[in-house]
Amino acid sequence: MSDQPLTAGGLRGAVDLTALQGRPAGGAGAAGGTAGAGAAGASGGNRPSQSSGAAASGPGDGVPGRSGILVQGTDTNFTEVANASVGVPMLVVLWASQLPASRDYLDTVVAVARSYEGRLQVVGIDVDQNPALFRAFQVQSVPVTLGLLQGQPVPMFAGAQPPEALRPILDELLALAVQHGVTGRVEVLPDDDGAGVDDAAEAPLPPLHQEAYDAIERGDLAAAQAAYAQALKENPGDAEAELGLAQVGLLQRTEGVDLQAARAAAADRPTDVAAQTLVADLDVLGGHVEDAFLRLVDLVRATSGEDREAARGHLLQLFAVVGAHDERVRKARTALMSALF
Repeated sequence: MSDQPLTAGGLRGAVDLTALQGRPAGGAGAAGGTAGAGAAGASGGNRPSQSSGAAASGPGDGVPGRSGILVQGTDTNFTEVANASVGVPMLVVLWASQLPASRDYLDTVVAVARSYEGRLQVVGIDVDQNPALFRAFQVQSVPVTLGLLQGQPVPMFAGAQPPEALRPILDELLALAVQHGVTGRVEVLPDDDGAGVDDAAEAPLPPLHQEAYDAIERGDLAAAQAAYAQALKENPGDAEAELGLAQVGLLQRTEGVDLQAARAAAADRPTDVAAQTLVADLDVLGGHVEDAFLRLVDLVRATSGEDREAARGHLLQLFAVVGAHDERVRKARTALMSALF
């Protein structure tokens, strides 16, 4: 299998979701073996016989865009899954039940994704059982990984990646999602065992959250900020509103900013709080989270008084954008304490 990144041109137009609408249940049927054989043959590997074990059965799945880190994508439900990516960023992994290594990779992706506390959902697609999706994505081998935002594929890479290589890629996907206002979360289920899969009648978003989401969709960031702020006023413990408010603030601060000009200004004025915090915002938006944190920790060390407090306060805002339990936030908090004391 290849570890070469997929190109945008290679996927553009390759995924025709309309062809999957109205497909009868169980449409994959016995034809799944044909699709799987094509995938394995292209990878150049020998296929073991389909026997017992996890590799022969589909992964547990949650509700698209609602609950569970892992959802199972099929020929019959993929349009629904893709529609859910309007609200929640998704990571699609194409694998084959007759290639155990590809299923092991799916498990690796899910394990890494869980650390993001519901900020993205993994869609596992067994190409052995879903020939229509195998043809639609036009893959040459499995596993293949790509993003899904607002129903559109985001090209990533073919082949397996270790956990340490996955995280920066997921950071980039989430940064892209924030740029497009896709900032929802899914409920992280205990052990992600698929509990609640049949609970199709999920409760709607709280009214103020829905108001904020709708405002982001139409590009009205001020209205989104007001809605999240009101939600926090009514319930100071509303973690989702706190996250949403932090993300909207990041979008507002970086809207219309010239990246090159901002970096040039920061390079010329290394202790200018406004210049440095703006570049830190741009770094977080672009997925360069650790660079942003390091910049502001260094700024705290280099300043004093009101400037130091402003730099510290801005860094705390970025911690809220990334998530309090993110490992990079924990490391940066330690570095911040060292810089302060």
